[in-house]
Amino acid sequence: MEKTLDIRLVPPREKHPTIFRTFDALEPGEGFVLVNDHDPKPLYYQMNHERPDVFDWEYLQQGPSVWRVRIGRSA
Repeated sequence: MEKTLDIRLVPPREKHPTIFRTFDALEPGEGFVLVNDHDPKPLYYQMNHERPDVFDWEYLQQGPSVWRVRIGRSA
């Protein structure tokens, strides 16, 4: 069972740090489901810049009011 991280209630300035802490705690092959109220595409670009080649990103639900993305650690 993968962990779910519902980021909708986290204060805006704490969202990305919380997500990165959760990601950094993963072992290779593990993942979590991020739940958000908008498309987290900016997070994807930040992760691609700061953690290139070590994460997987899969949309599970794409709005209109809830977005769910599986983020996994590949290496």
